[in-house]
Amino acid sequence: MTGGTDPEPEGHRPVLLEEAVEALAVRPDGTYVDATFGRGGHSGRILERLGPRGRLIALDRDPQAAAEAHRRFGADGRFHFERCSFDMLQQVTDRLSVTGKLDGVLLDLGVSSPQLDDPNRGFSFQTDGPLDMRMDPDSGESAAAWLAHAPEAEIAQVLKEYGEERFARRIARRIVETRRDTPIERTGQLAEIVAAAVPSRERHKHPATRTFQAIRIRVNDELESLRRCLAQLPALLAPGGRLAVISFHSLEDRLVKRFMREQAEGERLPRGLPVREGRRGQTLRLVGRAVRPAEEEVKANPRARSAVLRMAERLS
Repeated sequence: MTGGTDPEPEGHRPVLLEEAVEALAVRPDGTYVDATFGRGGHSGRILERLGPRGRLIALDRDPQAAAEAHRRFGADGRFHFERCSFDMLQQVTDRLSVTGKLDGVLLDLGVSSPQLDDPNRGFSFQTDGPLDMRMDPDSGESAAAWLAHAPEAEIAQVLKEYGEERFARRIARRIVETRRDTPIERTGQLAEIVAAAVPSRERHKHPATRTFQAIRIRVNDELESLRRCLAQLPALLAPGGRLAVISFHSLEDRLVKRFMREQAEGERLPRGLPVREGRRGQTLRLVGRAVRPAEEEVKANPRARSAVLRMAERLS
């Protein structure tokens, strides 16, 4: 017997909800993974399409996501939750004996709206709060702790590489100058430091936007975690299994696009070898074109504006 699905938390809007679940082509008796549970919007829709023999495994390292998973779906026998990062997915599938048997995997990357909206998490400069930024506040180094000791050159590199910030050196210099006299421990404080260091403004964008993105990526090791997760996926999916990935900035999307393309193209064999010419090592085929939110969704949820969904299917 399966349990019911409780409503989503008020104010939480899963991005590209219908498009992502459609991309998974959910079968009633299939086994699926929502590797970024968040507040369970996508998981809820997948469970609606699963039958009594279907199975959904969800992952998230955020303790609030874990609490929400238990609240909404804890009574559903088809649902299994693991509190961990998505780059630990193969460890989970090995333990549950479903490696190579997954019919679909969904990744909804980046920070969730509830994380952004909670000042105590320190992800946003919109409301002042402690400068934390950890997706798992029980482990790792906070943004404030990293900024307290990181060399100026390292801070500048992070801002340039992960935030594509053209004033990275100016901002890094101002951060180091400030911390000599005063610890940088609040989001509002960091936003003011960045605003003072940036000589020009982008229209409709706060000057600290790129800096906050860059530091968040660094603190949570987001891009390396994504690389590790993507590398595992071909071995985890069953033949015909679907992969759907929602990205929110160009660095993530570039990684996903390159990975899918490389897995679809395989390795080109040189002419003249005593083997059949062609390609080998192809694991995926691309499914359709990249999908972006419709105008209506962006109006209802401006944070969806930069989202892009890419899809692929496991070859036999």
